[in-house]
Parts: sequence; C-alpha cells; structure tokens
Amino acid sequence: RLLPHPALKRVVVALLPAPCSRFLWSQPDQYRTNKFFLGASVGTLLGLGLCQLLIVPMNITEMRKVQISYGLAGVTALGWATSPHFRCASLLVAPKFLGKEGRVYVLSFVLAAIYNGPVANIWHNLEEVTRSLGCVAELQVNHSRQLWQVSTAPLRKVMEDMAVSGQTLGAEMQNISRAFVGLNEEVASEEGYDLQQRQHPDPQLAPSTQQLYEMKTKLRCTYVIELGMQRCWDWFSAKHDACMARVVVPLISHLLCLPMKFKLLCHIVKIMHSWCWDKIPVEGNFGQMYDLVNNSVSNLSQEFSASMLLGANVSAEQLMEEVTSHLQQHGAHLGQAISFFRLLLSCTFLLVFISAFSYTKQYCQDICFDNLYITTYFRQIDARRRKQHKRTLLPLRRAEVSAVIFPCRLAVQPPELQSMVLEMLECIPPLLLLLLACGLDHTLFTMLSIIQQHSFVQYSFHSSHHLAVHVTGTSLMARLLRSTIGALNTSSDTQLETSNVACLPQPQSMTRQQYVGSCLPLAVLVLLCLAQVYTYRLRRAIAAFYFPKREKSRVLYFYNKLLQQRQSFVHRQRKRITQRARQHPGLGRLLLEWCCRRWPRLHRWMHQSCMVCGVPVTPQDRVCPVPACGAQYCRLCWREVGSVCLACTPGDPSLTQDSSDEDAGYAA
Repeated sequence: RLLPHPALKRVVVALLPAPCSRFLWSQPDQYRTNKFFLGASVGTLLGLGLCQLLIVPMNITEMRKVQISYGLAGVTALGWATSPHFRCASLLVAPKFLGKEGRVYVLSFVLAAIYNGPVANIWHNLEEVTRSLGCVAELQVNHSRQLWQVSTAPLRKVMEDMAVSGQTLGAEMQNISRAFVGLNEEVASEEGYDLQQRQHPDPQLAPSTQQLYEMKTKLRCTYVIELGMQRCWDWFSAKHDACMARVVVPLISHLLCLPMKFKLLCHIVKIMHSWCWDKIPVEGNFGQMYDLVNNSVSNLSQEFSASMLLGANVSAEQLMEEVTSHLQQHGAHLGQAISFFRLLLSCTFLLVFISAFSYTKQYCQDICFDNLYITTYFRQIDARRRKQHKRTLLPLRRAEVSAVIFPCRLAVQPPELQSMVLEMLECIPPLLLLLLACGLDHTLFTMLSIIQQHSFVQYSFHSSHHLAVHVTGTSLMARLLRSTIGALNTSSDTQLETSNVACLPQPQSMTRQQYVGSCLPLAVLVLLCLAQVYTYRLRRAIAAFYFPKREKSRVLYFYNKLLQQRQSFVHRQRKRITQRARQHPGLGRLLLEWCCRRWPRLHRWMHQSCMVCGVPVTPQDRVCPVPACGAQYCRLCWREVGSVCLACTPGDPSLTQDSSDEDAGYAA
C-alpha cells in the first residue's frame, strides 16, 4: 500500500524508535486504548497551555479563570481522545498563527510598538514644550515680582510697621480716651446747680454745647452764691443759739446775742449774681472745640487694626493650566483608543482557531481546495504510469509549472509568489505609519534642539534707592508719624543675575534600542509574510498525516486533472497548427524561408521556438525530418504528438483526433 506521505514517514522512522513510528502510522482500529489516553493527555496539556496564553491575562476573577481553564482543558482532552478532525485542527493552529490570521494578531504588537516608541517620545517632547513655556512664564512672573517688591518696599515697610504697632497705637488711643473721660463727665454733668432753677428754652430749638455749658456754669455760680448765703444764715443761727446757751440771763443774753441776728449781712453776696451772669469766664468757642475733640476721641477709642495685602498672585500653573489640561485630555483619549484597538486585535486570536477548523473541514469536503502540490505520491503515480508505458506528466511544461507547487523546494514558486506579494502590500500601511511617526519625532527633536542651542538669554537687574523722612516733636501726632511715616527711612541695593537655562527645552531622542524595538514587530510581520509560503505547505502535510485516504484521492484527482488539461492543450495546438498550415504563407515569410535555406547560418539569428508550447528550442530538441518544413519541437511535445510533424502533414485524419496513447485512460 502506497502512502501519500512517504517522505514524512522516512523522516519519522529515522528520528523515532520503530514502535513509535508503527504507532503513528497504525490503522484507526489499532491501539485504540493507547490512542485514547495519549490523545486525552496531549489535549489536556494543550488546553492548559492555551489557558495560560489566553485566559490568564484576562481581567476577570480567579474563580472564573479556573472554571474556563477546566472547561477548555476538558474540551481539548475529549477532542484529542476521540476526533482526528479535532487533532488535525489543533495542530493547524501553529501554521495558521504564522499565516494571515496570525499576522492580524501580530499587528496589535506592531501598533503597540509604534505607540510605545516614536509616539510616546513625541508626547514626551510635547510635554517638554509645555514645561518650557510654563517655565518662561514663571520666569517672567518672578522678574515682575522682583520689580514690584523693589518699587513697593518702602510702602510695604510702612504698612508692616503699622500692622505690627497696631496694638501699641490702640493702647495709646485708649489712654487718650480715658484722659478725656473726666472732661466729658464735667461737661455733661448735671450737678452743681438746682435743676428747678434751669430755664427751659424753646423745645423746638436744640441748644448747642456752648449754650448748654454757659447755662450750666451760670446756674452753678448762682447755686454757689445761694449755697453761701444759706451757710451764712446757718452760721448766724448756730452762733445765736450757742450764745443764748452760754448767757443764761434773759435780758443780757438778748443784748449780747443781738449781733448774731444780723443775717441780713448774708445778702451782700447777692451782689455776685450779676457777675455770674455777665462776667463768667467761658470762652466763646469752647462748645465747638469740645464737640470736635469729643468726636476725635470717640473715633480714636474704637479698636485699631491693620492688615496688608501686597503683591501679585500669579503662577505658571494658572498661565499654562489650559494647555496642560488640553494635552492631558488628548493623551488620555489617545491611550484609550490604542487600548481599545489592541483589545479588538487581541480578540482576533479566535480567528486562528476558526480558520484552522475551517481548513480541516474544507480539506475533507472540497477535493479542489488547496490541491496543487506535486507530492511524493504524485511522483509515484507518474513513475508507475511510465513503467506501464502510459502518458505521464513529469517533467511538467513551463505553463504547468506556474500553476503547481513543489513542497520540497525552498524557492518561492509562482502560485505562492502572488499571494506573498499581496500580503507584503498589506504591510505598507503600518510601515508608512511607523515612518510618519519616526519622521515627526525626528523633526520635533531637531526643532527643539535648535531652540535649545540658540535661545539662551541672560537677564541682569540692578536697583538702588535711599529715602529719609525726619519727624520732630513730642506730641501724640509726632509720635504717630514717626511710627508710620518714619518707616520710609529705607535704603536698598539690589543686583539680580538670572538666565533661562532652566527653561530651555530638553528634547529626548529615541535610542538605537528604541528604534529596534519599534521596527522589530514590523520586521516580524514581514518575515511572517515570507514564511507564509512554507507554513501553508505545512498545512497540507498535517492534514495528509491525519487523513491519508483523503490525501490519496486528492492527489489522484489532481493528477487526472493535469492529465486532462494537457490532453486538451495538445488537441487545441494540433488544430491551431493544422489551420495555420492550410493557410497560404505570406510573401515575407516565403522570403525569410528562402533566405534561411540559401544561407543556413541565418537560423542561429532567428528566434526558434517549439511549434506546440512556444518554449525556446535547444540543439538537443527535435526538428522535422522534412527538409522543406524545418519545424522544431521540444522533446516533450514531440513525444506528445506521436513523433509526427503537425506542420507538414496537416491533412492526415489520424492527427485530428486523439492518438492511441491518449486513450490510455486516467490514473487510478
């Protein structure tokens, strides 16, 4: 029994012991128990490996991970133990991952490398630009603050001294208020006169302080005179009573005590009444002065407090807050978009499994699917037909070689070249994206480097002043002025040297390792496109190992298909050559043929090709034996046409139909 894959079997037999090779190529009904347990073990290990690769990185609970892992391991174990289709599809995951489906998954790493490489460096340099602008703004604010502090230093010193001496000033004001209390009580007092004697002026006109004080003074003066008169009367009465008590003789006592009856002498004091009302010494502006002093003392008696707020509350964060927040928002949105896109591309790993099972299904159902390989079994069929002297296919014609694949050849063949070129074209968009990102990063780095080298500025600030204010005197106002305005006695000498070195941008360029890390995933993607040629050949080998009978029928079908195509091609070429031979040649062709017969050396300068397939002929190829014909055939076509020239024998009816060799039948 010829196996469809003897080359693979020879390799396995050479590498593994004989029992292992017999076990691998045993019939389906042999070693069933061993195959069941071995398949279950391999399936379990494969399921656990897939869980470690796919399930563990997921952001789910540990219990859910364990449940999914057990379920996946159980499914793979059962599939490997019972189904060859499942085993075949599981092994096809490896070549599929290296094929088109796997490249979609690798594309996520390409985008991640671009984002973590040049895009991240561009973002870092943009943040450096923001920092530089903020530093420049802060430097300008600091310079303005220095100028403001120098210009307002005297006033600020006055305000600070007033704020510090606020308690002292308050205590002095309280002392003044307490000293004024006595005068205030004296002016406002109702004592010293008889209230009944007070005259009531017009109630509609409120008397002034001057009028009230003059009235009170006059009433007090009158009250003092009357009080003196009353005391005088009381003194005379007391002396009269004492005299009467001392002298007991009635008549003598009255005579001796008669002078004590002269109380009329006390009325002499009434002469002072006119002086009290006309000559009382009260200044005319006393009331107005009292009102002014009273208001001033009332204001000074209030609590004294002082606070100072000088300067400008400006910071670089406030100036650059909008720019920074704008950059942060865009950075967050870009990071979220990249993360979401990578998540979608990571889910494409499922396409690898779906594609592997789909290939197994189509391999077993569609006999034309991926059936273009010249395998060892194909060569065995051709060798067997050659021994039976039947029509063979090998070696193939040039037109046939472009439509088949020799799996053991390392060179890329025409059917594979077209697919590989299309896959390489799909790598152009990520390549352009990488070049664009690297170009923008290099341009931004170059611009910032130029700014760093040619934007150095040094600032020099000099300031000096001397102010002297002298306040003389010992009064309260003088002391107040010395404690306030006296603070203007300041002098300063300021010299400031600064530069914008700290504000210059510090751009960061990508290192060689970063460039390699950014380009490596794309290089892997390109290598996968090149390796796809060989991984696609491996798919057929894996499927042929699990389904040898199906592979045999597919190879037989492909061999018979090529055999039929070649027979149809030869038949069409016979008709074409016969029709052309029946046509009368033109004058130019007749002249060319005559020249070639006249000078045979001209044949080497003419383009000579096979009459059937058009392949350039060699000296070893066949030439029509008829001298007048000279038609040339390659060895394959000469054998196919039955060693008979089709150009000089067009009328032979046996040449218009299939020869006896063509009726030999198809391979079986």
